Amino acid sequence: MAKKLKVSDQLAQKFNINEQIRSYEVRLVGDNMEEISKVAGKPVVVGVYQLMHLIRWAEELDLDVVEISPNADPPVVKITDFQKFLYDKKKREKEIKANTSKTVIKEIRFGPNTDEHDFEFKVRHAKKFLEEGSKVKAYVTFRGRSIVFQDRGELLLLKFLKELEEVGASEALPKLEGRKMMVMLSPKKTVKKA
Repeated sequence: MAKKLKVSDQLAQKFNINEQIRSYEVRLVGDNMEEISKVAGKPVVVGVYQLMHLIRWAEELDLDVVEISPNADPPVVKITDFQKFLYDKKKREKEIKANTSKTVIKEIRFGPNTDEHDFEFKVRHAKKFLEEGSKVKAYVTFRGRSIVFQDRGELLLLKFLKELEEVGASEALPKLEGRKMMVMLSPKKTVKKA
C-alpha cells in the first residue's frame, strides 16, 4: 500500500497519485531509472508500463507514482516523492512569477491652459517615471467650453513628446477620446554602463 498523503493543498489536488490514476498503462519518465531498475530486478527505461507494476516499485522505494500529464495517450507518470514534487513545482512557479515584469502606467494630467512652470514640473516627473521603466500616459482634459481649444491641447502634448524624446518613445500621436486627448509613452531601452 502506498503511503498516505495529506492532500489539503490546492496544488496537490491537481495531480493524481498512485491508485487515483485511472489508466491501465502509463508512460514512465524521470531521472531515477537506475533506482527503479534495482527494485524491479530488470532494466527500466523511459517507456510504457502497466500501472500496477509501477505502484509496486514505488512502494518498495517509499515513493509515489505521480501523474504529470493526464491528457497524453497513455498518461505520463513519474516515480518520485510527491511532497518534494509539489515543493519543486511551487518553487518553479514562484521563480517564473518573480521573473515576469509588471507594466506600470503613470498618469500625467494637463489642462488646455497649463502654464510653462507646471508644464516643466510635469515633464521632470514624466522623465523620472520613464527612467524608472514605467510607461507614461499623458492627457489633456477639456472641461466645459474648453473643448474648443483642442488645438492647444494637441500642441501641448506634441511639445511634451518633444521634451521627452530622448528617454521615451510615443506609441501613437495624440488622439481625442471623449473630453480627453491622450498620448502614451514607453521608456526607451538604454544600455546601462557597468
